[in-house]
Amino acid sequence: MTTVQPQAPTQRDALRARPAGLARDITTVAGRALRAIPREVESIVPAIFIAIFFFLVNIGTLDELTSQIPNFDYAAFQLPTAVLLGVTGVTRAYSFVIDIQNGYFDRLLMTPIRRLAILLGQMTADLAVAAALAIPIIIFGFIVGVRFETGPLGIVVFVVIAALWCLAYAGFAYAIALKTGNPAAVQSSFLLFFPFLFLTSSYVPREQLSGWLETVAKFNPVTYILEGERALVLRGWEWGELGKALLATALVGVVSMTLCFAAMRGRIRKG
Repeated sequence: MTTVQPQAPTQRDALRARPAGLARDITTVAGRALRAIPREVESIVPAIFIAIFFFLVNIGTLDELTSQIPNFDYAAFQLPTAVLLGVTGVTRAYSFVIDIQNGYFDRLLMTPIRRLAILLGQMTADLAVAAALAIPIIIFGFIVGVRFETGPLGIVVFVVIAALWCLAYAGFAYAIALKTGNPAAVQSSFLLFFPFLFLTSSYVPREQLSGWLETVAKFNPVTYILEGERALVLRGWEWGELGKALLATALVGVVSMTLCFAAMRGRIRKG
């Protein structure tokens, strides 16, 4: 009687994971990050509360002082400051560094997922969260009487600029996360933003500044982002101001993303 010996599976027969494509990888990573948001509400609600708190305090403190300026709405002037304060530093970088610490990042590197998608997916989630955070602050602005001269389309552009700034700034947090693998270092990265926000025209128009503060504000990219967003609220479609806002965001983004992806390459080599 002849027996047939089972043959070991060949390499061709073995099941192997196949790349799913860059877009699919990005949406998969972004989906995981967004699904985690409801479990991390405590990292989002304070940002909205702080932004609205400072919005109210600044209006209550300086509204009367600026009332002598003809046709000047200080609440509308302060709305971009409140939105930037709310969206800046709200990033998935903290959760990302936890993934690095618990080994999930290393396990991702063992899959066919594209390395670029690991970061781009997290950043896509950051864009969505930043846009969502800007909306309640804008609604509160409407409650206190702020109106957009550019109408509904201007509100959309306003939110897009704020979200893009959030993404540009988030690159620094991801660079710190990848370089250090330290959650405390990532959390403290938000402190980098305070000089950017307060050494600018955050409280009064730039022409009211003087001395060294005027000089610093002139070279501060946040100045031009604020002025672009204020144009949408106060004056209308001023394309020059919007162009400067987008250019300032892009310049910060180039620096932060260069650092971020360099840190990513270093982390991969280290792993």
